[in-house]
Amino acid sequence: MKINKLSIAVIFLSGSMFYAQETKQDTIIKEKKIDGVVIQGSSNKKTETAVLGEQKKAVIQKQAVSAEEISRKGISNVEQGLTKVTGITTVEGRGLFVRGLEERYNYLLINGLGSPSNNPFQKIIALKQFPTDVVGKLNIYKTFNSNLYGDFAGATFDIETLTIDKPFTKVEFSVGVNTLSTFRNNFKVAEGSQGINGYLGLNSRDRKLPNEVRDSRPSNYRFTANESLNSFKDSWNVDNVKTMPNTSIGFTTVQKTKMGETGNLGILFSLNQSAKYSYREGDNNQFRNNGSTIELSNLLTKKDYEYETESSVLLGLGYKNKGTNVNLNAIYLQNSSNIIEDFTGFKNGQVLDQRFFRTNQQDISRFLDLQLTAAQKIGERHQFKAGASYVINSYSQPDRKIFELSQPEDFTHALISYGGNSFIRQYLDVNGRFYGSAFGEYSVLLGEKGDRKDYPLQVSIGYNGFTDIRKNSYRFIFGNPGTGSSSVYINVDRPQDALNTSIKNNQLYYNEGSDSYAYLSNIYQFVNAGYANINYKPTDTWDILLGGRFENDMRIIRFNRPGNSNRENLTPNKNYFLPSLSIKKALNNKNNLRLSLSKTITRPVLIETMPIEYINPDNSSILGNANIQNSENYNVDLKWEYFPTNKEMFAVNLFAKRIDKAIERSMAPSANASGAVITFYNAEKATLAGVELEGILNLGRFSESLDKFTLGANATFMYSDVTRSEDQLKTERPQGFTNDQLHKRGLQGASPYTINADLKYEYKNSKNFSKTFSLVYNVSGSKIYAVGGSGADNYYEKPFHQLDFVYQNQIDKNWNIKAGVQNILNSKYRVELGDDSYYTVNTNSIYSLNNYFNGVTFNLTVGYTF
Repeated sequence: MKINKLSIAVIFLSGSMFYAQETKQDTIIKEKKIDGVVIQGSSNKKTETAVLGEQKKAVIQKQAVSAEEISRKGISNVEQGLTKVTGITTVEGRGLFVRGLEERYNYLLINGLGSPSNNPFQKIIALKQFPTDVVGKLNIYKTFNSNLYGDFAGATFDIETLTIDKPFTKVEFSVGVNTLSTFRNNFKVAEGSQGINGYLGLNSRDRKLPNEVRDSRPSNYRFTANESLNSFKDSWNVDNVKTMPNTSIGFTTVQKTKMGETGNLGILFSLNQSAKYSYREGDNNQFRNNGSTIELSNLLTKKDYEYETESSVLLGLGYKNKGTNVNLNAIYLQNSSNIIEDFTGFKNGQVLDQRFFRTNQQDISRFLDLQLTAAQKIGERHQFKAGASYVINSYSQPDRKIFELSQPEDFTHALISYGGNSFIRQYLDVNGRFYGSAFGEYSVLLGEKGDRKDYPLQVSIGYNGFTDIRKNSYRFIFGNPGTGSSSVYINVDRPQDALNTSIKNNQLYYNEGSDSYAYLSNIYQFVNAGYANINYKPTDTWDILLGGRFENDMRIIRFNRPGNSNRENLTPNKNYFLPSLSIKKALNNKNNLRLSLSKTITRPVLIETMPIEYINPDNSSILGNANIQNSENYNVDLKWEYFPTNKEMFAVNLFAKRIDKAIERSMAPSANASGAVITFYNAEKATLAGVELEGILNLGRFSESLDKFTLGANATFMYSDVTRSEDQLKTERPQGFTNDQLHKRGLQGASPYTINADLKYEYKNSKNFSKTFSLVYNVSGSKIYAVGGSGADNYYEKPFHQLDFVYQNQIDKNWNIKAGVQNILNSKYRVELGDDSYYTVNTNSIYSLNNYFNGVTFNLTVGYTF
């Protein structure tokens, strides 16, 4: 008998559908074989082919990274996975750039619900903390639709956690070796940061602000000798260790049980833990204006030792029964970085005063996200979706210890003087007091299908929003000279005994030096939005999505100026109407043409609006601007897609943006004429235009012998131009120059090009188990790291070429192994002063702001599934 069948149509967690090709089967045997595939269809949504099919059908520009691609490319965390998408690249410690736009232009959803950042220096969670063992699919929206939050200019990322498809249990262990850090002797770690407490991040408890001042307003409290000895549980000492390989272990299990005749209840549990050592060494300089000459203010060498541990837990419950789908998720992430930074050289232009100073700090963040989502279909035409989340998150740098002395000849017998900020303890706490996110949506299908695949009209109305409440505290405790001698010899790595002796002899005491009012600030943000979408499909080849979003954004910032007891309240409250239009025309079954128009906004990163000056030991600081405003963005995209087969694709996308009040990082002189300040301003506007090119090609097109090779490549090329605001003109305009004499420049953070490519070889044996070999490459062009000022050019982040190799072998149904080499080229990360300053540059040909190597990393992962 002949059977015509539409092959795999899979219902995704988000409710979207994947449509593949029509196939014909001629025998009952073949029919049974296809039915077997359909039964497993729920897992096929994770394949690269299924994801490509979803991209082809979607009316908006939606790309995704499948679980299959994540595995094939040896991707261990979400951040790595997203860098494999067109126009996306990662930048050292500053998150993801999309189409050359800073991370502040992106937004994160987890299972469709808003997510706050657990780090004030980043817009979204550091996605390297999110292991891919708990990820079913990474969705990337690069054009706006009204059911997405209005905070959109680069992209919105939506992490779909693992769906409960079929029972399995998996254990995975990884080991990694880095050419710079592994088996390194005399690697410096804070005392107490290793062992089980350090491994689990529990050592942060010993670094909390002492009880004597923790719950009170700063009042220049002087610690007694006994309190100075016993109230600070964390030591100034560091241990010198020999580093071991980086390790990680993961455990994931999914179990299902029948609930009634048609229902299923599933449970998912995943636990991941990792530890990593990193060593970097390079320049850490500063530049200043001395009259009409740009000269070096700092000439420093920096050695950075970091011991980092990460933990994640995911617990999920899922219930499905015909049109009902309910999911409960609990996601916990913790990151602990124990960092020792050693600086040698001069600062503040004091060339003859060679200094040594050390930072001993811990950055620790904790993030707990509780989510409940539900969807209900009523007949064929009606659907309700709703969800809510509650997030507890915190970030702190407890007891960030800094000491400084003249550079010693003997580091075991070094002379240090008390006073003059030679011993400082900093305490930064950013506590999320409350974060709640919710959405609700009703959709109805109208009209009659007839012989068509879909109903001609879908109308959706909904709500989403969030509330984010933060309490921020930044406090200082100083070591001050007492009576008698104010100088003492110390062992730089073991100074605690000498300090204890000085405290007992009244030569040294601690007192809090925080400002009594400016140490504390509160930031409240309330975003509430209603939206409506009309999806009209006049024919099978046309798809028109018209949306409108009304969003209210209210922010309250409460803070004090230094030395001022009067509490200030900034309460920007603005309403936005954000329309969107997406049109897709299927020229035939292989070609699509897309047009997208929208208006969106961009909210600043938390540190960009926090009313504090965050101080570093090299006399640099980060100064928040409480008056920073949201950007307003106007976006247009025109894209052509070609799908020659269900595994291949070519696309060209033209895009343009106008960003009013674009937010930019600037390098400004310090108010006390010593050091440099990184701060943030709104530009008047920025204009961007570019093209994205991407393709996935099976090389068997050229030769049958190359049939197992697939080449994927994408590139973004972009132009940007900025019109400066008055605040920026005051900082950037050198004395004696007019506004018209200022150089034209692009948008800060905007890269002129981004290139990603991967070459895959895949072989399947007689049992259908596969081996894959992949080479993965990416690079982005030179972009402005920070806008220059006081006669200096801008500071540019130079191209960083990354080449990785990944091998994966599914040995049998139980065992699989992955091996990889990351950063094969071992490029140097560099930020440099540009060569077009307004004043003469006299720095002995030194232009580096900072630079370092990361080393080459070799990884081996062994997994067992049962």
